[in-house]
Amino acid sequence: MLIEIHMIQNHSPANLNRDDLGAPKTCYFGGVLRSRLSSQCLKRSIRLSAEFKKLLGGVRTRRLAQVIAGDNPDSFKKAMTVLEICGIAPKEKKKKKSGEENPTDDDKSAGLVYVSREAVDKMSKLLRTIKSDKDMAKEFAKIIAENTSVPDIALCGRMLEPKKGEGEDVWKKLDTTIEAALQVAHAISTHEARPEVDYFVAADDIPGEDAGAAHVNEAMYASACFYKYFSIHWDDLVKNLKNNYGLSAHTVGAFIRGAALVNPTGKQNSFAAHNPPDGIMVEFRKAPISYANAFASPVSLGNRDIISQSIAQLGQYIHDL
Repeated sequence: MLIEIHMIQNHSPANLNRDDLGAPKTCYFGGVLRSRLSSQCLKRSIRLSAEFKKLLGGVRTRRLAQVIAGDNPDSFKKAMTVLEICGIAPKEKKKKKSGEENPTDDDKSAGLVYVSREAVDKMSKLLRTIKSDKDMAKEFAKIIAENTSVPDIALCGRMLEPKKGEGEDVWKKLDTTIEAALQVAHAISTHEARPEVDYFVAADDIPGEDAGAAHVNEAMYASACFYKYFSIHWDDLVKNLKNNYGLSAHTVGAFIRGAALVNPTGKQNSFAAHNPPDGIMVEFRKAPISYANAFASPVSLGNRDIISQSIAQLGQYIHDL
């Protein structure tokens, strides 16, 4: 069974999700330029939302050794050694300055490691036991692989491919991949995008003879009505949570609330685009269907406003299907 969530959400001027040039993300759809919010941006805003926070059981970081060891320099060194045997140590080790023992920015893994907080606690306790580095690495690997039954990892999945190094048999018969129960589309505007440029200045509170702005700059922004689509595979979610139906139901509820009530944080201090959805439809299906093609022909203003027209166009498309 699939739980499909469709939303129409109109945002006031904003730059919620920027590209490499700092401009609002866009794409072409239906032959015209659209505003876009990436799926990664949407997932992160929901995962870290107050609505989902109580169920947040995972931590995704390149500083796993630091998280496991806490403030203990000796434990940190031990954790780094063990993780290196596990194949998730830094790509390159830089020589530390004389007398430097505390973690630095160089003491991080080559890629993000997504683990449950339960796994972190178990590894932290294991670090305090007297075991050889190799034996501890095997137990670390088992803990990382098996302790994954938390809502955010169950929804978002995990792809972790440790580099096989010194301990070639550390990951033997252990599977680190978690198949995501959630699919998220890039949100697209229901209409043609018209990004604009904000020319702004900062004035000096204590002006001198040089009257005028103390700082001048430009920033791009856009205002758009988005179609958002999420799909949760219920059976996969239950499986990832080891058949805990109650927690699975809470996870779906918290996800829908987060999706409805939370917006991406990009440049919100400058634009405060805190606009809730105007239309939400949740349906249960056997096969996934995105209704993005309802907007292959861009919404245009007529007798209705852009929000009402978007909802009407979506409704008509669903009816026709």
